[in-house]
Amino acid sequence: MKGLIQRVRHASVTVDGEITGQIDQGILLLLGVEKGDNETSANKLLQKVLKYRIFADADDKMNLSLADIGGGLLVVSQFTLVADTRKGLRPSFSSGATPAEGERLYNHFVKQAEIIHSPVATGRFGADMKVELLNDGPVTFLLEVPPTD
Repeated sequence: MKGLIQRVRHASVTVDGEITGQIDQGILLLLGVEKGDNETSANKLLQKVLKYRIFADADDKMNLSLADIGGGLLVVSQFTLVADTRKGLRPSFSSGATPAEGERLYNHFVKQAEIIHSPVATGRFGADMKVELLNDGPVTFLLEVPPTD
């Protein structure tokens, strides 16, 4: 499972002209689900996202996590994140989970996030989404959790 996190001042996602999710300071997470991912890998990635220290402390060092600052989490499904781009000029999505499995694990991830963190906002799985953000820094990291049994 892959998560591209961006530290943001604010972010929102719109579907068909309607804002489906928005946050103030926090993390915009683009979430990609691969074949072999499961609830365990989703839970591990969620813990990493919530505890990854990318926010400034009193000494202006990246030493605080999303959980520490109580910031928002905006989760957006992003199947293109799992594309294989190593060969040719067209991405391959053969390593991606099926749409049904991707949606199931995306929903699991969001549900678990809502249980242990607030606020959590989302896009709409499989929709054509417009994402707006003010990247703070810019600070962007790719977090990966291998599939687990």
